[in-house]
Amino acid sequence: MPLTSIGDLASSLVLRTRSADIKTRIATLTDELSSGRTKDVNTRLAGDYSQLADMDRRLRHVQAFNTVTAEAGAWASGMQTSLANLHDRVGDLSAKLVTFTTPGQEVTRQHMSNQAADDLKILVSTLNTRSGGRSLFAGQAVDTTPLADDTALLTALRAAVSGQPTPVDIIQAATDWFNDPAGFEAVIYQGSDQSLDPIKLSDTQNANLPLRADHPTFRALLRDTALAALATDPALGLSETVQSDLLNRTGASLLRSQDDLTLLQADLGYTESRIEAARTQNAATATATEFAHNSLLAADPYDTATHLEAAQFQLESLYAATVRSSQLSLVNYLR
Repeated sequence: MPLTSIGDLASSLVLRTRSADIKTRIATLTDELSSGRTKDVNTRLAGDYSQLADMDRRLRHVQAFNTVTAEAGAWASGMQTSLANLHDRVGDLSAKLVTFTTPGQEVTRQHMSNQAADDLKILVSTLNTRSGGRSLFAGQAVDTTPLADDTALLTALRAAVSGQPTPVDIIQAATDWFNDPAGFEAVIYQGSDQSLDPIKLSDTQNANLPLRADHPTFRALLRDTALAALATDPALGLSETVQSDLLNRTGASLLRSQDDLTLLQADLGYTESRIEAARTQNAATATATEFAHNSLLAADPYDTATHLEAAQFQLESLYAATVRSSQLSLVNYLR
């Protein structure tokens, strides 16, 4: 029977090639054992990547919704904080204004007008709040500041109510100006007349955040607070009786607006709960999809460890054979 032999150089090349193959195999198995995922995806999927591609698409889809719900949650939270600030400020001011039932105490009247002026500045600033560089209450015009400053509001309202003899007439003139498209909307409100579009939280859920700085409740707050600030304005020339009556009436109106604010807070709270529910649902969907994705590519730890041990044994055997062959010599052969 003829024998085929190879020379020393060829034998060395064969051993090195075999050693490199085994080392590569060991590195692959070690990586699979540590990561828990197969390296040979094509073999695992039998060349069919459609299911894996669908899972990847769903993950990207859900991750996009996660980003949207996070932004919507921050937006709603910012609105809720603003409403809480308005509620607290109006509650404190209204409680003091309703005590004015009789004339007298000029210093107190002036003090309350001054406080109302300070509160008006805070109300305007609150409704001009931004989140992430975007105005919360400007509707779709998120890049604009929805309200002009308090000084502009007082100047315009002073002109609108000037010459009115009674508190009822003053309040009605102020109400007409706030409702007139050529009044508050043209002079003070600078946002969009369109609310934000519904925010898509998932494939089946939307959230609406329609509040704008021109909402009727906010107009009433601004109107009554501004009128309280103007009650003692020398330019209007109101008598002590009219001043006290005007302060009292604006305080009572602010109390009613405080109830309206509470309803707005409740509605916004419901929206916040829906956003949170959608966030939780999206997180659960992402977790389930990731689990299925990992299971599809998972490497069996027991099977991987068995093959790794076998490969290590093969490498050790190859090293042993290499050592023995390196010790062969003609002298030893002839003995």
